[in-house]
Amino acid sequence: MTATIDRMTTSERVTSPPVRLSLTPAGSAPGLLDGAWWPRSRDLSRELPALIDVLDARWGRITRVTVNPAHWPVIPHKVPVAGHTVHVGWFADEQDPHKLILLSYTAGRWDLLVIPPETGAAAAARLMAAAATPNGLATASALMANEDTSREAKESLDREEEWETEGGHAAAAAENPNPPGSMSSARGR
Repeated sequence: MTATIDRMTTSERVTSPPVRLSLTPAGSAPGLLDGAWWPRSRDLSRELPALIDVLDARWGRITRVTVNPAHWPVIPHKVPVAGHTVHVGWFADEQDPHKLILLSYTAGRWDLLVIPPETGAAAAARLMAAAATPNGLATASALMANEDTSREAKESLDREEEWETEGGHAAAAAENPNPPGSMSSARGR
């Protein structure tokens, strides 16, 4: 029998920042997602221990995690977590690329939206709230697509507002009072 000894003392341990996590309220009607997780990087070996440590206390011991490899450059087979090891697997076609599945032998399964680390704070807050909605019927990819559409629409409105603020149509007309094809430019020939 082989034993692994952690030679790092508690004073040497690096404390990680708090986990950015939003969960549906306990006892609420189940939906397609049980919440959202916003990791700080795409390094599962570094990010999963803190997440699982928080969820072990709330849901019971997490034993397995699955991801879609689309957004994770390296997927470790096992991740050590305080007091146990979590097995990590992946499904390319069968699992939503924006979802993390957590399994426990004693307590069941949970599905979390994974918000990309590079997401801005405002967008992440909207996504976390949407994923933690009790009885939610949106998939992880649908929530991400909705956020992308909302962001693109806002950027378009911002560009239009900037165009109008800087003079917009009036400034363009002042620069070229006789645009090509207008009656004034045709008479000038």
